[in-house]
Amino acid sequence: MPDLDLVIRNGTVVTAADSFRCDVGVRGGRIVALAEDLPRAVREIDAAGLLVLPGGVDSHCHIEQLSGMGIWNADDFHSGTASAAFGGTTTVIPFAAQHRGASMVDVVADYRERAQKAVVDHAFHMIVSDPSEQVMAELPGLIREGYSSLKLFMTYPLLRLADEQVLDLLTLARAAGAMVSVHAENDAMIAWTVQRLLARGHTAPRYHAVSHPRLAEAEAVGRLIAMAALVDQPIVVFHVTTAGSAAAIRDAQTRGQKVFAETCPQYLLLGAEDLDKPGLEGAKWMFSPPARDAGDRAAIWQGVQNGTFQMVTSDHAPYRFDDSGKLAAGAGATFKQIANGIPGIELRLPLLFSEGVGKGRIGLERFVELCCTNPAKVYGLHPQKGTTAIGSDADIVLWDASRVLEVTDRTTHDATGYCPYAGMTLKGWPVTVLSRGEVIVENGELTAERGRGRFLPRPAGEAARPSGRLAPELDPTRNFGAELL
Repeated sequence: MPDLDLVIRNGTVVTAADSFRCDVGVRGGRIVALAEDLPRAVREIDAAGLLVLPGGVDSHCHIEQLSGMGIWNADDFHSGTASAAFGGTTTVIPFAAQHRGASMVDVVADYRERAQKAVVDHAFHMIVSDPSEQVMAELPGLIREGYSSLKLFMTYPLLRLADEQVLDLLTLARAAGAMVSVHAENDAMIAWTVQRLLARGHTAPRYHAVSHPRLAEAEAVGRLIAMAALVDQPIVVFHVTTAGSAAAIRDAQTRGQKVFAETCPQYLLLGAEDLDKPGLEGAKWMFSPPARDAGDRAAIWQGVQNGTFQMVTSDHAPYRFDDSGKLAAGAGATFKQIANGIPGIELRLPLLFSEGVGKGRIGLERFVELCCTNPAKVYGLHPQKGTTAIGSDADIVLWDASRVLEVTDRTTHDATGYCPYAGMTLKGWPVTVLSRGEVIVENGELTAERGRGRFLPRPAGEAARPSGRLAPELDPTRNFGAELL
């Protein structure tokens, strides 16, 4: 095997299927050999005692995005992707977010320009909040160009879509070949609960946890699953938090429907009680849907273990705890005036490794499957990303399973200024991170050049292909020949 650029020796390679000892040979940014005793290369890395993992794929993160409240994330594409790299994530899929009245073509062009600062590779989801005639005409071309996933909202006043609009977009995605991901909560239940809380003076951050009823999520998830089944369009249910939602997803999967789902570390590890702090301090733990209780956390862990969830993502949505972020509405803000979201892009892998693998809840292979391989498969990036295989990009993380680290507000490298997991002790940490064969984090230092990250155009892949199980009313062989799709 002549002219190898890099050989990683003596480590334990872990994929979604197996763990084994071998050397990894890299040439031209790609993995070209997995074997014992590879010949010497231009650069050698001794991974003795370390795990050799694929680079993480975070398929749900908000970077340099303007919220519906008019507040920018704390991170731009440089700080956000640098933080991802420090945590072992080498591919991110953030959101080109449309606001009402905007052209989707313009939104994507603006986001491509902002992403020129990225240090890791990236694709985009397109958030569609205003499916005007113009936007519906733009979307098929953008999907063909490699923006092959849409995100839809069933709640939030400036983002929510009516059920008819959801059905229109599911049908468009089916025809164009795109995956559809959805924030599923019942908007009316939330609005009704919020109104009653505020009218009775319950304004503190802790009431955010009350304002999003569990039933609002479970109802919307069930409704979304039914709409997707009607038109036979695969979906991803974003950031699942409740036992009821997990059960609805599991039931649909058992029926053979192509329903994929993700959860996030905050729904495994944080609780509504974390918002119960003096003054506005609890705002640091405000995100949507909110953290739940111990029973829901147990159900979400069970879903991680039994395959109900295909992915664990960060939903990184960082806002500083000052007047540029969480406190933009001032010291008297109600929970409805506080930006929702927490940082998490850097700690996603360490948290799940420490609390999942380290505590015996999941195995190493399942960890890789959830954090690397499945996100790449669901969103059309596999096998280029998400695995350690010949021909794949040499996105590799050398992981020290024995390293212990106490998390503080200064542990991570995002621009938020605080960490919602401060005080936790984690075991297991990425010590060297490579992207396309280039070391980008080593010895606690970022070595990546600003802007080295590449955009990844992608087809939607097998996950987004319809199952062929049309509802009878939409099947021309059973509805008297009516062509409705």
